[in-house]
Amino acid sequence: MKRFNLSKAPVGMKKYLSFFKIRFIAGLSYRSAAWAGVFTQFGWGFMTVLMFKAFYESSPESFPILFSSLSSYIWLQQALLAMFMFWFFDGEIFDSITSGGIAYELCRPCGLYAMWFVKNMAARLSNAALRSVPILLVAVFLPKPYGISPPDGILSAVLFLISLILGFLVLIAMSMLIYISAIYTLSSAGVRILATSAVEFLSGAIIPIPFFPDGLRAVIELTPFAAMQSTPFLIYSGHIDGDKAVFLIGVQLVWLAALGLFGVFAMSRALKRVTVQGG
Repeated sequence: MKRFNLSKAPVGMKKYLSFFKIRFIAGLSYRSAAWAGVFTQFGWGFMTVLMFKAFYESSPESFPILFSSLSSYIWLQQALLAMFMFWFFDGEIFDSITSGGIAYELCRPCGLYAMWFVKNMAARLSNAALRSVPILLVAVFLPKPYGISPPDGILSAVLFLISLILGFLVLIAMSMLIYISAIYTLSSAGVRILATSAVEFLSGAIIPIPFFPDGLRAVIELTPFAAMQSTPFLIYSGHIDGDKAVFLIGVQLVWLAALGLFGVFAMSRALKRVTVQGG
């Protein structure tokens, strides 16, 4: 397997790839925490699947999604939790804002928004790399309909991968707004709690979006919340396919561009009012 050589990357990208590599390797060192997370997510996944199974046995035809598809959704959610848990924030970034360490980061010859963005990507991906494989391996061998099933064809797999990448980037772009908001406040705790509660509920992390009332579901599908984990997981499970899958991927692209541009603008405005106390 050929190793990626940073020296061959464009000059403007080298520094960001270096930040990504350093943070990714650092995240891989927390193996004990990762294994603890794996066992926790196994327990939570089994409990959630069995809970929904009890509901489905009462009236299976009244539910908006097949139980086998829901099982795939749940196991993907558990396997990729580290990528899509909105409540996971980088404490070092908040510390740099409150302690004044942001002054050192502003001295670096790189954009602060892009640097924080790649650091967040690396931290989440390193956690997901440690946790996802064991969970997926077990879920694949669980008896139907309790385990995870493969996507319906190559096209569905390709659409899923595209949507997964876009959903991950949308989540990072959304979380960047929380970091930026901390520059304006003495404490970011209130914003973090409020934003996390809204995102977790509206992104399908607690209740899958197909279970929402039709009118509300149609609205939520067009928001950045559904563009995070709900869209790729529903594409994989086969609940969303064809033209609708392509349309929702387009929605993801729109929100990624909108949140990214707004984040860059908000960062530039916020940095004009940064005050660092001390000598």
